This record gives sequence, structure tokens and C-alpha cells, in this order.
Amino acid sequence: MRINEAAELAGVTVRTLHHYDKIGLLSPTKSAENGYRDYGEAELLRLQQIMFLKEMDFPLEEIKEMLDEPGLDRRRMMEAQHDLLLKKKQRLEKIIALLEAEMRGESKMSFKEFDTKEIDACRKKYADEAREKWGNTAAFKESEERTKNYDEGKWQKVNQEQSEIFAEFAALAAEGIRPDSSEAMAQAAKWQKYISDNFYTCTDEIMAGLAEMYIADERFKANLDKAGDGTAEFMSAAIKSYIRSKNC
Repeated sequence: MRINEAAELAGVTVRTLHHYDKIGLLSPTKSAENGYRDYGEAELLRLQQIMFLKEMDFPLEEIKEMLDEPGLDRRRMMEAQHDLLLKKKQRLEKIIALLEAEMRGESKMSFKEFDTKEIDACRKKYADEAREKWGNTAAFKESEERTKNYDEGKWQKVNQEQSEIFAEFAALAAEGIRPDSSEAMAQAAKWQKYISDNFYTCTDEIMAGLAEMYIADERFKANLDKAGDGTAEFMSAAIKSYIRSKNC
């Protein structure tokens, strides 16, 4: 999907999507066939999450930090978003009911319907949970510090390298290479180095956690499988074999 189509679908401007790309919040993929920068299912899912979090009044910088965190609990995020949006809906329904009463001549002179204390408390609770879960980890702080000065060119380079690594994993899987082969484990080592070089020190413990997440979280699995069917499963198995080989 081209950028203008993605913008129309989401109800945002092309300029907004360009800005998201520039700050590394949402980067499209570059099509090998035509060279255009396209938005696939994974990018649109991320855009939807961005819009949900904007509804919770999080600034873009914090949204990026949350969505980029490897340990992100997406289920918990959606539950919190659902809770907050329901409270917003209930508040709006009360305001509408008050307005309709006024239209019928049933003046109530009430202001409690405009109260946002419950919504504010819900938003603060989620923000506190998010910062406690993601903001206090050494990896998160290191990633935040190292990426804060990345410009558009740097982000494009980082994203391109990531796409290439995923494509290499997909190629190995398509060739029928075993995930415990030397080639597959070398690719896992390359992925670990990429994370350490560009974001945070990716320890073996973190790598093991990523291996589990790549197959447990459907969003991550769908994103990885864009490189080729079975990429997520292969990548997870290759990482596990790589970690085991280091501990033998």
C-alpha cells in the first residue's frame, strides 16, 4: 500500500506519515520490485497502535519507546486502551444525555458530566504501569539514549539492515537449512550484534526472551513472516540453538 493510500485509510495526512518515518516511529518498507516505500499489514497494525496510544494522550516520543520495547505486553496494552476508551465513551454519553435534556427544555444545570477525573486516573495508572515495566530496564534506557539523536538517514540505514537480516533468515528457511546449522546460528549471532550495535546490549538472556516472543506474540510473528512463511519459527529456533551452543 502506497503512502497516500495508507494516509487515506487511517484518516491522517501524508505529511503525518512522513513525520512518523522521520522520527523512526513508523517506517514503511522499501519494495524491491518498484523501489516505492510501501505500508504492509505489520506497518498498518503499528499505525493502529500509534493511534490508540494517541487517544490516551501519550506524546509521540513515549509511544515510540513503548512500541519499540522488546518486552512489550501487547495484550495488556490493548486491555488498558479498551478500559480508557470505554470511560471516554461513558463520559461522552452522559454529556449527550445532558444536552438532549436541555434541548427538551429539561434544564438540569449540571456540570458533573464534564468531569474527567476518572479518565485522568485511568490514563495515569496505565502510564505508571508502562513506565514501571519498560522505563526502568537498563536495555530501555540504553536504547533511548542511543537512538535519541538518530536522524532520518540513520533510521533508514537501521531499518534497511533489519529488513536484510530478516530476508536472510527467510532464505535459509526456504532452502531447508536446519535452524541448528552453523549458517543459521551465524545468522542469529548477526541479529544479536545488530541489536547491540544499534539499540542496546543484547545479552544471551534477552536473546532467549526474544526467541520466545517471536512465536508467542502474533504481531511479531506476522511481521517476521512477511519476509517469508515460517521465518518467525525458524528465527526463534535458530536463536535458541545459538544460545544453547554458547552455553555448552
